[in-house]
Amino acid sequence: MGRLFGTDGVRGVANADLTAELALGLSVAAAHVLAEAGTFEGHKPVAVVGRDPRASGEFLEAAVVAGLASAGVDVLRVGVLPTPAVAFLTGELGADLGVMLSASHNAMPDNGVKFFARGGHKLADDLEDRIEGVYEEHRTGAPWDRPTGAGVGRVRSYDDGFEGYVEHLLSALPNRLDGLKVVLDEAHGAAAGVSPEAFTRAGAEIVTIGAEPDGLNINDGCGSTHLGPLKAAVVEHGAHLGIAHDGDADRCLAVDHEGNEVDGDQILAVLALAMRERGVLRSDTVVATVMSNLGFKLALEREGLRLVQTAVGDRYVLEEMKEHGYALGGEQSGHVIISDHATTGDGTLTGLLLAARVAQTGRTLKELAGVMERLPQVLINVPDVDRSRVSTSAELSAAVAEAEGELGSTGRVLLRPSGTEPLVRVMVEAADIEQARAVAGRLADVVKSALG
Repeated sequence: MGRLFGTDGVRGVANADLTAELALGLSVAAAHVLAEAGTFEGHKPVAVVGRDPRASGEFLEAAVVAGLASAGVDVLRVGVLPTPAVAFLTGELGADLGVMLSASHNAMPDNGVKFFARGGHKLADDLEDRIEGVYEEHRTGAPWDRPTGAGVGRVRSYDDGFEGYVEHLLSALPNRLDGLKVVLDEAHGAAAGVSPEAFTRAGAEIVTIGAEPDGLNINDGCGSTHLGPLKAAVVEHGAHLGIAHDGDADRCLAVDHEGNEVDGDQILAVLALAMRERGVLRSDTVVATVMSNLGFKLALEREGLRLVQTAVGDRYVLEEMKEHGYALGGEQSGHVIISDHATTGDGTLTGLLLAARVAQTGRTLKELAGVMERLPQVLINVPDVDRSRVSTSAELSAAVAEAEGELGSTGRVLLRPSGTEPLVRVMVEAADIEQARAVAGRLADVVKSALG
């Protein structure tokens, strides 16, 4: 069996790849593995379970709840809330684990199961591997050790999760948003209720789009993966800025008052300066992945801040932040982690803090985001090659060295083997787009000849 867990839980087409049986089995396995690890020792275990509005989340939630309760875990059902809200409530309520049903920015037919450990942190890889192993062992016939009588888990709805999460968001704000007009695109997703509520209570005048989830329209032509409607709405309503979330609201992209996109790198740059000013940017350091635009790195250097880069994936950003105690990290895609207030990317929190910076400075988001200049970036996927030889090919190494010499300090080359497909991604940044295209094209040809 291939590894079920990816970088962000188990995902697939609901009722095809991700079935009720799989969701139930994984939940039972997770309960047994955490019990064996001593997580539940001395008390009756409790789990927080939430979901995004996808129609398939209704039956998958039922399966997860049934699995946990059958394994002796009490369940608090918090309903439709963002992924970061489930993580927060897992920690806030002292639960032993959390479960979120969502496929984030994926299209509606997909869904996913994501587990959180005590405190609202992502499960360690070894625990995920153990859960897979235990699931597979029992799927093929080994009987479960099942509690009976008073040993089974109890299930109840926890209706205070919405209010508790909104209050948590507001407590993180350094200043109010009075005087700001903000357009919010909720992607017909999990933040359709909490995000407008939080921005309104913080003092902003809001306009909402994509805030009418019906179970079928999540991420459909809206949200952080489709910024066109938000750009148009910001200009139409004369708003100061726009904020876009994805389906589970763990990411945030923005739009300035002219309708220009503000990506995750720019958001990180704006927040880094704001946090340094408040004295909460520990070690004057920001963590980001190797895919961050070179313009971001140059901007931080110019401002006297340090950039630590990790492999691609917010899990690696979070691991680096936890290991060294850094306060701010994220990805170009809009996953922004503010460790003083969240254990995962939180799109609503990010949007609130970005708006707070606009309100506090009296400057436009366009001006604030101008602290960094995005250098042109060209990405070419080269298929049907031996990705395992990227780091050992002498021909490829020589071509990369030649390209880096040509680009100098205002350009960058990155070759990344895909983790799942027989292809290599060639990324080139340069001050001039035509130069970036030319260098990327040459390198792609070398990848084909050297690794094909």
